[in-house]
Amino acid sequence: MREKTLAAAPPETAEGRAKLARRAAIASLVGTAVEWYDYFIFGTASALVFGKLFFPSQSSISGTLSAFAVFGVGFVARPVGGIVFGHIGDRLGRKGALITTLLMMGGATFLMGVLPTTEQVGVLAPILLVLLRIVQGFGVGGEWGGASLVAVEYAPEGKRGAYGSFPQVGNAIGLVVSTGAFALVSLLPDEQLLAWGWRIPFLASIVLVLVGLLIRVKLTETPAFVAAQRMLEAKKAAGESGKDSPPLASLLRRERGPLLITMALRLGEGVFGYILLTFVLTYATNYTDIAKGDMLLASTIAAAVGIVTFYLLGRLSDRIGRRPVYIIGAAIGIVTAFPLFWVLDTNSVPLVIVAVTITYALGVGAMYAVEPSMFSELFATTTRYTGVSLAAQIPSILVGAWPYAATALLIATGGNPWPVVLITVVVLALGIWAALAAPETNRKDIVAHATTGQGA
Repeated sequence: MREKTLAAAPPETAEGRAKLARRAAIASLVGTAVEWYDYFIFGTASALVFGKLFFPSQSSISGTLSAFAVFGVGFVARPVGGIVFGHIGDRLGRKGALITTLLMMGGATFLMGVLPTTEQVGVLAPILLVLLRIVQGFGVGGEWGGASLVAVEYAPEGKRGAYGSFPQVGNAIGLVVSTGAFALVSLLPDEQLLAWGWRIPFLASIVLVLVGLLIRVKLTETPAFVAAQRMLEAKKAAGESGKDSPPLASLLRRERGPLLITMALRLGEGVFGYILLTFVLTYATNYTDIAKGDMLLASTIAAAVGIVTFYLLGRLSDRIGRRPVYIIGAAIGIVTAFPLFWVLDTNSVPLVIVAVTITYALGVGAMYAVEPSMFSELFATTTRYTGVSLAAQIPSILVGAWPYAATALLIATGGNPWPVVLITVVVLALGIWAALAAPETNRKDIVAHATTGQGA
């Protein structure tokens, strides 16, 4: 283990480390762009076409509900992937785990593009869709945590917030590309869209996967991981290591506080984010006169602005702290949650674009931009991959079920969105509480203290 780790150590020169830090940030960006491209095209397809293709015997809204149920299945697989790849990443290194997760995500998405429909093979079609969704979710479970760590652990002094925002910028890029792709294919007549047009965004994902692989295979292990491995080797040599617990056991024994706080932070951002990215599309398509293409355009513009705001908000957290930036975003979400649906009911496309852009690029953006740096800084290096992955993926079970539950509430209330909005506001308030309970970590040295967590 020791020889393998040291062979993968980062360059010793400042110039070499700076170059590798930039490559790591880009690798994180591309990887999460693939991750979120995959998930956004699935979410968009669930709202627009999967109900008709894989659940054709149901009504339009019920078919959409069934498609969202499949969408949620992937989220159940995420924590399992987080545990497995977290263990690999904490014990063997970040690089191998990240290459594997990218292949799993991209491969599953590409295969979705060649799936037969229910009309062609009957019940086998939705079964295959569910299986691929599980594989996709398993890979995603380890992707975001590893991508975040690579960006943060390579970041220069005082710039972890800025570098940590790169995976989140990848999120926005993935959303731009995916919604842009669906906006284009949705211009096709419905017959062509349902016959073959919906497959194009899924098949095109292979391009992003190949680019991501070319970048990731050139990475070394991060300075923090190498430092932690050297410290553990030194303790073993001195006979001080004691019992060698798995990362998950160590995390649950010593860092339960940070895990609970980060899960609450993630839940607040995740619920609000998916309201904007899935539920709003369903509501507008079924209960307003706004065309689905216009809603996709609004999401695309919001994500394009988010590419800039995510990075700027990450940089801001280096100056004023992670907690204030997160709280600002959650407060924007609470203030805009109800008015967003008032705007949708006006059927004014320009107003909808402005409202969605503000709530996504600033509200979701402020919370989302600080998560990689803040989460990473709260855990020790030896449990960090596992901790960050579980912090993101355990709440994702609820987040993944949220579009289904929100759509069911919408049906039960005859199209009234207020119960859904009220629940969203409560969860955002929980996120603010978690931010207030967390220690400020933007000045922490995560390399020098490689084997001890921040605590909470």
